[in-house]
Amino acid sequence: MAGDSRFPDVDTDGSENSEEMEIVVNVGGVRQVFYGDNLNQYPETRLAELVNCLSGGYDSIFSLCDDYDPGKREFYFDRDPDAFKCIIDVYYFGEIHMKKGICPICFKNEMEFWKVDLKFLDDCCKAHLSEKREELEEIARRVQLILDDLGIDASESRWKRCQKCIWKFLEKPESSYPARVIAVLSFLFILISSVVMCVGTIPDLQVVDAEGNRMEHPTLESIETACIGWFTMEYVLRLISSPNKLHFALSFMNIVDVLAILPFYVSLTLTHLGAKLMELSNVQQAVQALRIMRIARIFKLARHSSGLQTLTYALKRSFKELGLLLMYLAVGIFVFSALGYTMEQSHPETLFKSIPQSFWWAIITMTTVGYGDIYPKTTLGKLNAAISFLCGVIAIALPIHPIINNFVRYYNKQRVLETAAKHELELMELNSAEGKAAGSRSELEDPSREGKEGPFYSSRIKVSHSDTFIHLLSEEKHYRTRLQSCK
Repeated sequence: MAGDSRFPDVDTDGSENSEEMEIVVNVGGVRQVFYGDNLNQYPETRLAELVNCLSGGYDSIFSLCDDYDPGKREFYFDRDPDAFKCIIDVYYFGEIHMKKGICPICFKNEMEFWKVDLKFLDDCCKAHLSEKREELEEIARRVQLILDDLGIDASESRWKRCQKCIWKFLEKPESSYPARVIAVLSFLFILISSVVMCVGTIPDLQVVDAEGNRMEHPTLESIETACIGWFTMEYVLRLISSPNKLHFALSFMNIVDVLAILPFYVSLTLTHLGAKLMELSNVQQAVQALRIMRIARIFKLARHSSGLQTLTYALKRSFKELGLLLMYLAVGIFVFSALGYTMEQSHPETLFKSIPQSFWWAIITMTTVGYGDIYPKTTLGKLNAAISFLCGVIAIALPIHPIINNFVRYYNKQRVLETAAKHELELMELNSAEGKAAGSRSELEDPSREGKEGPFYSSRIKVSHSDTFIHLLSEEKHYRTRLQSCK
């Protein structure tokens, strides 16, 4: 097999001539010519192994390539030629830059096939690759969550299955029509509770108790009690059905839920029991302070709004821009308040009594609010106010564009991930249907197999997982050895 007659004109002593040996590689129809001295710079790569593989015979050659033409001494590879053109830059420039339009994950797989280390990839391309991997992992996570919802493990107890149903019913409005109804009701209760909190402060709608203190109207209190009852029941059910109760309790949105209902029960306790422990006036002050905490329930709307969640994420990603904005404003406030105080001292009726007091004027001027309670009266003071106004507009406008970009980019990314996850599930269902049809045909051919499959169709879907996205996360390597025609 390894004989020289099979591969004529090949020097089996590759130590001397390998440096000058010419290697012709055909990748996807694109021919490239290399020389041994270039390839041997990185001897662990696949192309460098081609230099010395001819002496190993048939098995050695076809363990590295898909086909080989001994007449032309040309190696054939059924790989992506565009990615290959980028990868061979490592032999000439010592680094690799991934061109636009190439899938980062596929490019990574190509680098692994050609046995080129990822350390040669430029930092910008590594960041792009990392971002794409995070997207694929997010798609896999979403698909897995949906599969977990579809799956029913017969070995689980009835209570576990009931917990899963309650959790899906309360946390996943898209899972069923009744779940959507519950989500809409929860949204309406949040709005009603917020409106009642605001309307209850109108003096005309308040009543006077026996001590002469104003209190909320009994009707509004009844509505408030009903809303709190709904929030309490919802929170308790979600806590009971939560798969990870510690993570659930420490979640930000669940802390908001607790803050939304806790003031009601604390106020109720203080009203009925606190009078025996402290003066009535202190009890009323504590109750009023706790009522202010009811504004936290407005944040419950974020649970039902993907837009608010996206805005929160965009603000988190924009801490640098927000810090820059605050720094601009802080410098401007200090400078213009000091100038305003100095320029207004010559006026006998000046409103700028001190520099700290001038801070308020500088803040409302630079933010273009302009209450008018403090204003300059001298010509220089008015000129200073005009300049501070213009500087405030510029300082606010500069970081706004990056913040908007972060919001739009994350919002579009979420939509793409949702679409990709749905596409993945559609492919899985299609493969499941094809597998089911094939199984039916095999059952007709072999009746003894009938009834052996489990009753839960989700297991079939899991097995039929498509290879569109998720297989790219696998560490398994799929290297070709030779073409079908070479066997």
